Amino acid sequence: MSAPRARVVRRPVHGVLLLDKPLGLSSNNALQKAKWLLRAEKAGHTGTLDPLATGVLPLCFGAATKFSQLQLDADKTYEAVAVLGLRTRTGDAEGEVVERRPVGDITLERLEAVRRAFTGPIRQVPPMHSALKKDGKALYEYARAGEDVERAPRDVVIHELHIEPGAVSDEGQPTLRIRARVSKGTYIRTLGEDIGAALGCGAHLSALRRVATGHFEVGQCVTLEALEALPEAERAERLLPAESLLPGHERVTLADEDAGRFLAGMRRRGGWPDLPAVAVFASAPSTLLGTAHVRAGELIPGRLLSPIEIQQIRTQKP
Repeated sequence: MSAPRARVVRRPVHGVLLLDKPLGLSSNNALQKAKWLLRAEKAGHTGTLDPLATGVLPLCFGAATKFSQLQLDADKTYEAVAVLGLRTRTGDAEGEVVERRPVGDITLERLEAVRRAFTGPIRQVPPMHSALKKDGKALYEYARAGEDVERAPRDVVIHELHIEPGAVSDEGQPTLRIRARVSKGTYIRTLGEDIGAALGCGAHLSALRRVATGHFEVGQCVTLEALEALPEAERAERLLPAESLLPGHERVTLADEDAGRFLAGMRRRGGWPDLPAVAVFASAPSTLLGTAHVRAGELIPGRLLSPIEIQQIRTQKP
């Protein structure tokens, strides 16, 4: 009989871990693994990546979870490989092939025309194999049951798009290398399928990697293997502070008395110009208190940290 697994003693952990999610692992499983390695009490991720996708997955711990929505709304940048001439049931390599078509001559001129057609505001029909819900049920649940339900098109924006010929696939098919910076809610699998349809041959994605989300880039990320290899005492050093989620916020620092009243939800008056997004800090020691906006000289509280969280963050700092 194997020995019982030791119970992990959780602790308050605050900050952002930039994870390079591995292939084959769901976003939630990656989150739970990182949460276990850090022995964190509270954690959440900032938007899912498919198990067959890799790359930037910001994980928020403790107080940082209060600002995770900002990363959900951020633009994302992806690199993908599209296999031409083969459509699959899921739009990626996981699904069975449902159609084979000849590819024909894919010239640079044709690729440029397709690139222009898919750059800017476009409409997408969400794929059946997605977590989007209809009548309280995820679309992939209908798909697994063999049902195809009607989906309303969604407006998204492809801010930047690069398409170029790639290497021949394992199936002997021509491929395209795609790099796209897109708005939230964009399905890259659908983009790959739509590009294939525009070329008249169909396509599916064989690889997908998120290389940036907002201002976070993959070069800043750590893998689960590297995190696990660190001594436990050093793992928390890979965390960025919660304020790293607030790059577009103006910084306002409050003295002790005003800081306490701000944390109680009270507006403060000062000589600030109108500002839509403010990160508010205590002065000594410098610690994030929360977010706010300024209107007519008043600092109006938004999402606030609790006094307990602030004390824990000050204790956590090296």
